[in-house]
Amino acid sequence: MISYRVELFRPEAHLYRVNLSIPDPSPGQRVGLPVWIPGSYLVREFARHLSSLQATQGGRAVGVRQLDKANWQVDCTADGALELVYLVYAYDSSVRAAWLDRGRGFFNGTSLFLRVDGCEQQPHEMVLRELPKGWQVATAMRPAKIDARGRGRYLADDYDELVDHPVELGDFWRGHFVAHGIEHEFVVRGALPDFDGERLLQETQRICEAEIEFWHADRKPPFQRYLFLLNAVEDGYGGLEHRASTALIANRRDLPQRGRAAASEGHVKLLGLISHEYFHTWNVKRLRPAEFERYDYRSENYTELLWFFEGFTSYYDDLLLLRSGLIDRATYMRLVGKTIGGVLAAPGRKLQSVAQSSFDAWVKYYRQDENTPNATISYYTKGALVALAIDLTLRSEKRGSLDQVMRALWQRSTGGPISEADIAQALQQVSGRSFAEELAAWVHGTDDLPLLELLERFGITMQHEAATLAERLGLKVSESALTGVRLTQVWRGGVGEASGLAPGDELLGVDDWRLRRLDDALRLLSPGQSGQWLVSRDQRLLRLPFVMPDESAAAPAAVKLDAQTSPAKPAAALQKAWLAG
Repeated sequence: MISYRVELFRPEAHLYRVNLSIPDPSPGQRVGLPVWIPGSYLVREFARHLSSLQATQGGRAVGVRQLDKANWQVDCTADGALELVYLVYAYDSSVRAAWLDRGRGFFNGTSLFLRVDGCEQQPHEMVLRELPKGWQVATAMRPAKIDARGRGRYLADDYDELVDHPVELGDFWRGHFVAHGIEHEFVVRGALPDFDGERLLQETQRICEAEIEFWHADRKPPFQRYLFLLNAVEDGYGGLEHRASTALIANRRDLPQRGRAAASEGHVKLLGLISHEYFHTWNVKRLRPAEFERYDYRSENYTELLWFFEGFTSYYDDLLLLRSGLIDRATYMRLVGKTIGGVLAAPGRKLQSVAQSSFDAWVKYYRQDENTPNATISYYTKGALVALAIDLTLRSEKRGSLDQVMRALWQRSTGGPISEADIAQALQQVSGRSFAEELAAWVHGTDDLPLLELLERFGITMQHEAATLAERLGLKVSESALTGVRLTQVWRGGVGEASGLAPGDELLGVDDWRLRRLDDALRLLSPGQSGQWLVSRDQRLLRLPFVMPDESAAAPAAVKLDAQTSPAKPAAALQKAWLAG
């Protein structure tokens, strides 16, 4: 069995020490650290934090030679166990890597555990022995022999499973609930004293029950236990899915507060995150792209299907909050309207399909810059709208629903790898007709989706709210007393781009007037009137002519959906069936 003993070597220096034991090494055994973590599609070069790698065999030091950025070869024989010892620097507070200080520890196996070439399919174990006083262990990895605080041995069937169980260490709040016979645990670190843990458990239980019922008529999910790990911080948001757990990070002010019944916008966002990551337990951890049948940890793993696995999950995360009674219809319509508006505001939607966006995730989605909205579209947001369009089409044609398609995919693949052809076949199986035309246009094309027409069939109107001045100019700005009016993005084809404005510019004034905020310009020039920007760029002052646009100059980013209170009977029936599930 491949064994890893993890030690909190020097918490004040953020250093773990890992002892790796290989009982039957190959001559010249090779080991390597992953360059990425599944679920986060960017080469993150975890090996940059590994140091002091040493090896012994039979009590004798043996040489270690680095082959490339993340792989090593050990000068060993096949006679006797090989022992490796190394340090890992851990000071990344995200859900993707590792953290260690005197107050908390957290790690993903992809950051700590060297992969032993040729042994990936063998059983692996993780051993945690020494912890500071008061510290506990939380992980979904299978325990072999542990004490009340979680210290001891944990087992995994192979390397994939070993690195698919994040580990939380420290003094944290923990609570439990049962959803359809499955034990669930919620661990929260960093919450404020007025954190309402019981409410969080009750809300999460409703989400879990709704999603288990969504996928399984018999209410028997393919796991025996599930763990939520939440790190509450001053400012942060995100999550990473795993086969029996999820690591979350959120603003501590978005946690439920004792004595406060109303859910804030931030709290609804947190519930959506919980819903999203739990849905991934089926849709990406089990149902997954065919290209991910076996992960290659050495390099990028490309797929064009993130629009389905992330986008469709994004569609269902908020819809299942509505169906479980955690948000009302008006809140759901606001969330959908925000997604539609965000997609329509991105000029890049006309240049990049969601299939291409999925493939380009490794170099574009996780490396966003000032040009991102001009050149790309998010497979999360437009993927969610593709799901919405397909669901509304199926339901309005009385050909089933996307719910049935998702369950058909699960059943036909037994929760395993799928391709786009499998998605197309499931759509045809449920609907009785081909969706090839829609998939070609909506997934592989760049035209806008027919959402206005589809929503109207369900008694839902879509209105564009009045464009802000920044939207009319095609700009995104930051404003503060210290930095003034500074441009963060200039949208393709907008008035700002035509006048020569660039990201990073500071807008000092219009004509002879000083600007304190962008909207001051509305009081200085009327629509159609010419003026000049006074711009500071790299310590130089520039005067750039422009014409003040009217409200029709650009599509507004804000979209409002209104579910009519008394739609026609056919629309009312469609709307009720869709939203209630």
